[in-house]
Amino acid sequence: MKKIQMVDVRSQYLKIKDEVDAGIMEVIDSCAFINGPKVKELQSNLEEYLSVKHVIPVANGTDALQIAVMALDLKVGDEIIVPAFTYAATAEVVGLLGLRPIMVDVDLSTFNVRIEDIQPHITSKTKAIIPVHLFGQTANMEEICEFAKEHNLYVIEDNAQAIGADCYFKDGSSKKSGTVGDIGCTSFYPSKNLGAYGDAGAIFTNDDELARKIRMIANHGQVSRYYHDVLGCNSRLDSIQAAILSVKLKHLDEFNLNRKKAAEFYDAHLSKIDQIELPYRSDDSNHVFHQYTLKVKDGRRNQLKEYLDECGIPSMIYYPVALYKQKAFSSYVSEDFSLPNTKILCDQVISLPMHSELTQEQQSFIVNKLEAFFKG
Repeated sequence: MKKIQMVDVRSQYLKIKDEVDAGIMEVIDSCAFINGPKVKELQSNLEEYLSVKHVIPVANGTDALQIAVMALDLKVGDEIIVPAFTYAATAEVVGLLGLRPIMVDVDLSTFNVRIEDIQPHITSKTKAIIPVHLFGQTANMEEICEFAKEHNLYVIEDNAQAIGADCYFKDGSSKKSGTVGDIGCTSFYPSKNLGAYGDAGAIFTNDDELARKIRMIANHGQVSRYYHDVLGCNSRLDSIQAAILSVKLKHLDEFNLNRKKAAEFYDAHLSKIDQIELPYRSDDSNHVFHQYTLKVKDGRRNQLKEYLDECGIPSMIYYPVALYKQKAFSSYVSEDFSLPNTKILCDQVISLPMHSELTQEQQSFIVNKLEAFFKG
C-alpha cells in the first residue's frame, strides 16, 4: 500500500502534470511574471466559475482578509465578530489594523458561527462579521446576511476551506460560497481544495466600489502608477501560481467529488463506533470536505492521535487552543472568558486524511485501525 498522506499534493499533480507543466512553461517563455496574462486569465475563470462580478487575485489568504477589512474604512476600536474556533489569521488581521476582534462561540455540529452566537456580542461599535466556512461546509449565510442587514454590518466570508461549496437559500436558489456576503476571501495554500504550489489568495465581491478600493489597496494604494490615493500594501499573485490554479480550477468539481466519496466511505465504515461523532451535513450548504473531522467523545482524543501516529496514519488536531486562550489575543478578553462549545471542540476534534487521491485500500486500513482502537 502506498504511504498515506494527510494531503497528497504530489499524486494529484501527477494526474494533471502535462497541463500544469505547459502552463508554467508558458509563463517562463513569456517572462510575464507579475500581473501577466495568466493572472488575468485566472481572474476571469474564477469570476465565471463563482458567478461573481469581481475577483482580485492577491499574494495569500491572510492578505486577502486584511485587504478586505482595510476596504471597509473602519476606525480604530471598531469591533468585528469572529469565531473563536478557527485559525488565528481571521482575528489576527483585525487586531493588526487597530480594530477589536470579538470572539464568539460556534455550533457543536457544524463548527460554524450562528446568529445565536453573534447576537449577544453586538454593540454600538460592531461593524462587521467574518464567518469562517470551516472544514468545507458553510455557515448559514442567508441568516447571517439578513441579520447583518438589519444591524447595518458588513459580512466578509472567510472561504479558505470551502471553495466550490454551494450555499442554499429558502427560495430554492444557491450561490457559491464566498460570493454571498459583501466580500469573500480565500487562500490557495497548497493543501486547500484548490491549492497553488506556493502562497496565493483571492478576494471576491459583487460591489463595484468595494472592488475599486480592494484593487487600489492591494497595489500600494494606486489607481494609476505613481499616484497613491490611500495607504495600501503590495499583494500580488505571481503568474506561475495563476497558471497552476487555472489548470486546477478546471478539475475542482472533480476533486471535491472525490473528497465527498472519500467522506462517504468513512461514514459507512465508522458509523457503528459509538465513541466518535462523524461530520454533520447541514441543509444550508453542501460539504466539500476540506477536512474530515471527528469528535472523540470519551476523552481519548489525544490517545487516539498517538495511536494513529504509531500506525503510520497521519492526523491533525484543528484547533487545540481556542483563539481567546492564545497569548496574542489575551488583551481582548478577560481572564475568565470562556465559550463552552469552543472549549469542547478544542478537546474533542481530530481530522483524518482527506484529499482527492485517497484510495479505498488506504481508507480501509485507516478505518480498521480506528475500529481496533475503540474495541481495545
